[in-house]
Amino acid sequence: MEWNQIRTLAAKEFKDRLRNKWVLAVALVFTVFSLVITYFGGAAQGQVGPRSIEFTIASLVSLVIYLIPLIALLLGFDAVVGERERGSLDLLLSLPITRMELLLGKYLGLALALTLSTLAGFALVAVLLYRQFNWGGLFHYAGFMVSSVLLGLAFLSLAVCMSVLARERTRASGLAIALWFFFVLVFDLLLLGALVATGGRYGGDLFAYLLLLNPADVFRILNVFSLEDVRTLYGLTSVVPPALARPWLMGLVMVAWIAGPLALARWRFKA
Repeated sequence: MEWNQIRTLAAKEFKDRLRNKWVLAVALVFTVFSLVITYFGGAAQGQVGPRSIEFTIASLVSLVIYLIPLIALLLGFDAVVGERERGSLDLLLSLPITRMELLLGKYLGLALALTLSTLAGFALVAVLLYRQFNWGGLFHYAGFMVSSVLLGLAFLSLAVCMSVLARERTRASGLAIALWFFFVLVFDLLLLGALVATGGRYGGDLFAYLLLLNPADVFRILNVFSLEDVRTLYGLTSVVPPALARPWLMGLVMVAWIAGPLALARWRFKA
C-alpha cells in the first residue's frame, strides 16, 4: 500500500470540499447553532448566556447527535457510487492505484474536511467558555469536541460503506437518510419499547450494553459521564453500569465503529 497515493487522493478530496465551500458552510452552521444554544439555551429559566460548562455541554450534545450524523452521511454517501455513476471509477482504477488506496484516500480526505468544519464550528464557543470559566471548563469542552469528531467519523465510515454497497446514487442517498432515522430517532425507541413490553425483565445491564450498538448512544454516554451535573441532567446514572462509565472504553467503542464499516467496505470493494 503506497501512502503517497493515499495522501494525493485525500488532498484532492479535501481541496474539492474547500473549493465548493462545503467546509465553510458546515462550519458556519455549527457556529450559529452552537452560539444560539450556548447563549439562549437557558432562556426558559430566565437566563441568557453560558450558565455552566455542564449545561452548555448537555445542550450541545443534543445538537451534535441530530446534526453531525446527518452531515457525515450526506458527505460520504456518494464517495464511491458517485464515481461509478459518472464513469470515473474505472478510469481511477486503471491508474497505478489499488482499490484499498482509493477507498482510504477518499475517506481520509472527507474525514479531514468533516473534522476541520466541526472544530471550526465549535471554536468560537470554546473562546467564550475560556473567557468565562478558564482552563478548567475548557478541558471538558475539548473532550466534547473530540468526541463530536469521533461521532462524525463513525457515521462517515457508515456512509462510505453504503457508497460501496449501493449500485445507484439515489439508492445510496436513501440508505443514508434511513440510517440517520434509525440510529438517531428509531433505535432508542425500539429499545425502550422492548423494555416496556417485557416489563423490564430483560433490562438492567443488557439494556446498557445494547446502547453500544448505536454510535450516537456511545457519544451520549461519553459526554454524559464526563461531568456529574450532566449525568444527573440526562438521568442515565441508573441505566448505564459503572463498567461502561469509562471514557477510554467508550472511546475504543467509537474507534471500533469507525474501523468496522471501513473494513466491510474494503472487503466488499475488493470483491
